[in-house]
Amino acid sequence: METSSHGGVEYDKVGQDYFDNRQLKRGAAGWLLLVGLGVAYVISGDYAGWNFGLKTGGWGGLFIASILMATMYTCMCFALAELATIAPTAGGGYGFARRAFGPWGGFLCGVAILMEYAIAPAAIATFIGAYCNSLFGVDGWAVYLAFYVVFLGIHVYGAGEALRLIFAITALAVVALIVFVLAMIPHFDLNNLFDIPATDAVGASSFLPFGYLGIWAAIPYAIWFFLAVEGVPLAAEETQDPKRDLPRGLIGGILVLLAFCAMILLVGPGGAGSAALMDSGNPLVAALESPKVYGGPTWISRFVNFVGLAGLIASFFSIIYGYSRLVFAMSRAGYLPRGLSLTTSRKTPYLALIVPGIIGFLLSLTGQGDLLILVAVFGATVSYVMMMASHIALRVREPNLERPYRTPGGILTSGIALALACLAVVAGFLVDTRVVIGAAVVYAIFVAYFAIYSRHHLVAAAPGEDAPY
Repeated sequence: METSSHGGVEYDKVGQDYFDNRQLKRGAAGWLLLVGLGVAYVISGDYAGWNFGLKTGGWGGLFIASILMATMYTCMCFALAELATIAPTAGGGYGFARRAFGPWGGFLCGVAILMEYAIAPAAIATFIGAYCNSLFGVDGWAVYLAFYVVFLGIHVYGAGEALRLIFAITALAVVALIVFVLAMIPHFDLNNLFDIPATDAVGASSFLPFGYLGIWAAIPYAIWFFLAVEGVPLAAEETQDPKRDLPRGLIGGILVLLAFCAMILLVGPGGAGSAALMDSGNPLVAALESPKVYGGPTWISRFVNFVGLAGLIASFFSIIYGYSRLVFAMSRAGYLPRGLSLTTSRKTPYLALIVPGIIGFLLSLTGQGDLLILVAVFGATVSYVMMMASHIALRVREPNLERPYRTPGGILTSGIALALACLAVVAGFLVDTRVVIGAAVVYAIFVAYFAIYSRHHLVAAAPGEDAPY
């Protein structure tokens, strides 16, 4: 095997058979499926997870945090739409940072995204357990295992089938959210939003019961309304026309998510009361069945509960798709063990699906969905900083680079997202320092692996690499 050194890393030249065994199915998704994928990544956040921000910031704190994060994600999606047309590979953000900052930048961004995407399904699995418990009286490891096995199996079977099923499940989950909003509107009372007693924190009030710091502490949970929408570009190599479809998918997805964030945050606590929802693993059903709304189970709460399970499944299912494409791309280029990028005869990266799935299942056994959210958010926000920095760097260094889509506002837009992402990175430490430090330690282990081993064994001619051959 021929080897060459370049830019502080070393490349191995491989034969065409290497890439022949690592192919994804081209043309499996159009722009509408990408919009569905973007919404599917996130829609579980409307069903569970966001409400823990009521416990750390009260309704006012979560409201302000949600406005900040909505601004960050909107600006970021416009910036990513441009980046996706420059480097349309299955690596998504890893590919953007690789183009802007070289192999080290690509690896650091890719690992951050991997932490987000591998751990988010574990958090969602715990919420699925809570929904299954309220529906069928079953919860725990057997539920988590069953969902991992079934949906990993569907993904291994084929990408086109998986994406169409994701779209169908997401459409059903959207219907249930609309039913929830319509059912809660008659019970809305402005006073319910502010029923958490004020503490003695600095700036505490009925609007901000935990003071000014509560806004910051609520940011990781406000992110749950949008977390993972940035994964749409991970479908680049399976998209019919990446330069046209990826911007449409990102922008269409974020517009839908902004609307649902506003409605859920307003009518849920506004009907049932913020205090009633802040600890619930199943907040939409808890809201419908609360004494201030319907006072117990009804056909509406059962419908939302049952279809809400579909919403959680949609995100669980789609994020598995996302992490597999990221692992596939990084493994194919040698950043991760190369065997993880092998594909089946149906062009699915089976090991990139299964190995992170096993890790996610083991993490789900903790049952700590709220803490797993923090770990996923840590990885996500680190990647956001790097992706927005990539957008700015490429605009400055390569102003004449072909950009089929250009971000409205240019580097001002990505600069706003960058500043808010830096704020969000720090916010996790205000909720549980130990969890975020633990995540940082895992991140450091990956960095050590790259520094000691994989940077000496990258693959020349892999998509996105610029090895000297």
